[in-house]
Amino acid sequence: MRTGDGRQLRQGRWTGGPAASATRDAPVSPLLRAAGVLLLAVHLALVGWFALRPLPVDWVYDANLHPLASIRRALTSGSAEAYRHLAVSLLLMAPLGVLLPLAGGRVRAGWLPSLLRTVGAAALLCTALEFVQNYVPGHVLDVDDILLNLLGVTLAHLAVVPAARARLRHRAARPRRAAPAPPPRQHASGVRGPAGPASYEVAPTPGGR
Repeated sequence: MRTGDGRQLRQGRWTGGPAASATRDAPVSPLLRAAGVLLLAVHLALVGWFALRPLPVDWVYDANLHPLASIRRALTSGSAEAYRHLAVSLLLMAPLGVLLPLAGGRVRAGWLPSLLRTVGAAALLCTALEFVQNYVPGHVLDVDDILLNLLGVTLAHLAVVPAARARLRHRAARPRRAAPAPPPRQHASGVRGPAGPASYEVAPTPGGR
């Protein structure tokens, strides 16, 4: 039910007026969102350059379509190069876990829907990049790279986004300091002031004696 001044009473609960609704649906500031879009574009450009550059190698493994197979092989070998490859695959797409929600500009989003949207968008980007990478010399298709990319995105999102959104909501909910009252106006002659009777002046009429 909506009252005359715009406030709502829904199922016996007082939900507040237009000011409360504006606070509840307030988006990220346009400047912060523009910075997120810019950083997202820069990150994707760097990822494209890093992942799609040709590598001068003598031989490569066959394409891996079995989940966790290359991860087990890297852990079994114990070489520094294998661990480096795992770390790069884990960290390469991790910034998407923060940059995608920042570019989206939503503050009042639940953590689970936000995580699912972010991981879904990252999965599309990682899969497309992995398929294109298969045609670049020195690279092969590896499903474990996609899994490690998504794990990095998930960890980054859970570590940063819920806490950052809670902080932004807290800042938006804080009451603003009231502006100081303006000084009282001086009343002109002939107008009743806050105290005392009104005074009048009689102007002479033209041609009067």
